[in-house]
Amino acid sequence: MKNELVLTTPSDREIRILRYFEAPRPRVFDCWTKPELLRRWMLGPPGWVFAVCEIDLRVGGSFRYVWRGPGGEELASGGFYREITAPRRVVNTEKYDQDWTGGETLVTLELEEEGGRTRAIVTILYSTKAARDGAMRTGMAEGMGAGFDNLDEYLKTSVLE
Repeated sequence: MKNELVLTTPSDREIRILRYFEAPRPRVFDCWTKPELLRRWMLGPPGWVFAVCEIDLRVGGSFRYVWRGPGGEELASGGFYREITAPRRVVNTEKYDQDWTGGETLVTLELEEEGGRTRAIVTILYSTKAARDGAMRTGMAEGMGAGFDNLDEYLKTSVLE
């Protein structure tokens, strides 16, 4: 049975994504926070390259991601870590260089282990309802769904690291 992505809008400014992974919580946390593992599943659209993946995983530390398309175009984002409780919670700011989502967002990742599988809940808080609605129109659900499918496949086929 495939683990489906469930997207909801719990408030006028939030998007919440829920997805299960068939792996223990510490392993899922590592795949979300270690650049060498993140590069294996957060691939971007077909034909794109995950060119930059920098993570300074500490409160006050930053991250930077850059994907490059086949025509030289770039999709880039970055932010700062506000809270880290390994292996269960990460809170960070995020802003895309292209900023089609109305400025900085606050992203909360919560991981809960249930019988050897992990429930991931990603909550994204936008500056306004219009920013949230704009993000919803970008195809983010499809993009995140594809990335999470990649993570699922990676978790199933890789040896523990």
